[in-house]
Amino acid sequence: MTGFGVGRGRAGAEEFTAELKAVNHKYVEVKVRLPRELQALEPELQRQVKAVCTRGAVELSLRRAVATASGSVPTVDAGLARAWRAALAEVARAAGLPDTTTAAEVASQPNVVRMEEPVLDVASGTRAAEAAVAEALQGLVAMREREGAALAADLLARLDRVAQLVRELEGIAPLAVEEYRDRLAARLSELTAGVGVEPQRLAQELALFAERTDVAEELTRLQSHLTQFRLLLASAEPAGRKLDFLLQEMNREVNTAGSKFQSAEASTRVVELKAELERIREQVQNVE
Repeated sequence: MTGFGVGRGRAGAEEFTAELKAVNHKYVEVKVRLPRELQALEPELQRQVKAVCTRGAVELSLRRAVATASGSVPTVDAGLARAWRAALAEVARAAGLPDTTTAAEVASQPNVVRMEEPVLDVASGTRAAEAAVAEALQGLVAMREREGAALAADLLARLDRVAQLVRELEGIAPLAVEEYRDRLAARLSELTAGVGVEPQRLAQELALFAERTDVAEELTRLQSHLTQFRLLLASAEPAGRKLDFLLQEMNREVNTAGSKFQSAEASTRVVELKAELERIREQVQNVE
């Protein structure tokens, strides 16, 4: 199921922005892009995402930025500042002047104060990163839930059509034996040129045909699978893989039943049934 979410977290003057993008995938796969200083967080953030997403290809991107115009902060080289202070004092003594050096004068010396990217405090950065990912996950889940509601409505409509086709096949199945009896009787009369056909023999042939073409078991299982499918759709638990399995079983029953039917009317409905199940299978790939 597709989705997108953005979250932010702060650590002092730094802001962390997490972006999550999810697209359809048979299993769960999480790719993470992190700032260099937080590379060690990758396994933990993957677990954080997988605790919420059980299916889909998910990309997590985490950016780190300082809340200043340039993205840098002034950094003091304390050792160099002390060296400059001592040097300026030495100049004053050498020139016989009073030492009136100020902090501003020391700070103005080359390289004493530099604009640099701040050193990250890993502990606070980790907390901010996890908070950003948690917020992004909330947005991702909200979008996927909206998509899931629309998807469930479509699947339920298709299930209604499948159930209707199964009911129609249940009505056609008994007629097949009657049609076969009429065809068999007519054919036998034609072949025997008016000689009477033994009713017992005809009954035996009809019984064998009825046994070969009996689809009651397959259609009953199909109805059961449809009921389970609806229950899984209504469940709050992830059900995508279970729905995949049920569809495989439903296709198996349809194929078996289709091989037993002898009428064009039944075959037409079997073809439509297979097409509808294939459409459902494509949609189920989007289900969490």
